[in-house]
Amino acid sequence: MSSTVITNIAALVTNDPSLGWGSPRSSKFESGGGSPLGLIQDAAVVIDGDHVVWTGESSKAPATDNRVDAGGRAVLPGFVDSHSHLVFAGDRTQEFNARMSGRSYSAGGIRTTVAATRAATDAELEANLTRYLAEALRQGTTTFETKSGYGLTTEDEARALRIAAAHTDEVTYLGAHIVSPDYADDPAAYVALVTGEMLDACAPHARWIDVFCEKGAFDGDQARAVLTAGRAKGLHPRIHANQLSYGPGVQLAVELDAASADHCTHLTDADVDALASGSTVATLLPGAEFSTRAEWPDARRLLDAGVTVALSTDCNPGSSFTSSVPFCIALAVRDMGMTPDEAVWSATAGGAAALRRTDIGRITPGARADLTLLDAPSHVHLAYRPGVPLVSGVWRRGERVV
Repeated sequence: MSSTVITNIAALVTNDPSLGWGSPRSSKFESGGGSPLGLIQDAAVVIDGDHVVWTGESSKAPATDNRVDAGGRAVLPGFVDSHSHLVFAGDRTQEFNARMSGRSYSAGGIRTTVAATRAATDAELEANLTRYLAEALRQGTTTFETKSGYGLTTEDEARALRIAAAHTDEVTYLGAHIVSPDYADDPAAYVALVTGEMLDACAPHARWIDVFCEKGAFDGDQARAVLTAGRAKGLHPRIHANQLSYGPGVQLAVELDAASADHCTHLTDADVDALASGSTVATLLPGAEFSTRAEWPDARRLLDAGVTVALSTDCNPGSSFTSSVPFCIALAVRDMGMTPDEAVWSATAGGAAALRRTDIGRITPGARADLTLLDAPSHVHLAYRPGVPLVSGVWRRGERVV
């Protein structure tokens, strides 16, 4: 292994509270407060092998085998995309075009993708997955979670997870995405399948279990059955909660100690209080609201209540077909009440918290060496210059890959 120093960094985002204004739960994280990012000006970072071993001022950097001049640009942790749906086939362009044109569209939504995914070969699914992973990497994403959920048979869900597990450790079993079209007349039988035979086949390939708790998908009792069955098999819960309407999803997430409640668009005061008092992260997915012209989640309300917030892409072919975390950061700042500092924290350290990881989402000694170099002097440019390809370098596990 060799060591490398990246020096002449205009602004280094460490996400180390001891270098900044305290933890994201502190009052300093509120609107108008200080930065949660642990910023170091005129900074350097030293990588040895696949880990960070030193951060500080450039003038104090230790000697290393290799040297990279950041050229007065910003460096931040690699983005942690903690919610995506990347094992799929097919295209839903017509559906999106109709929705944006104000026309009704009845081609079947998720069911369209299910049919295409079932018909695809393993090689086709993997090629699609790696295409979008490479696209995300070029935009600074170094850790991603992805789910099954477009197979909805035992065989197709298991193969989706096997394919995903070859590319990430953060794999989620989502057999309970919607009730399979094959069980449209017997949802209870489908829940029995998801919690029985399908779970047995899928659990060896996954770390997480998820369910879409929403009207038209799975109600609170069904969601509880799915998550508790998964937990009994060693999978940790996450949940699609309160996206389209008020419902029991968030409360169930906190009760079951789910790592994350995702979407969180329609929340009561009791929901917010529950999130603030528990360890469940609220993962917000602004790409979905952008792509469906839906109501934005109120990030400001959550942050002011002391909730830990993550930002993620929700990359999927139907409701949020973006792999760009920088785009989601810009949306969160513009339309969800977040400051640039809060949005960047939520897309890095927040995503790590949503995956219950402490080795990523920060640039501190001992952390995995996942870094993003911007062609800009500050992380604020991610919101200040929306749509501009600012990522000019990416290190993952200590290796420069972009």
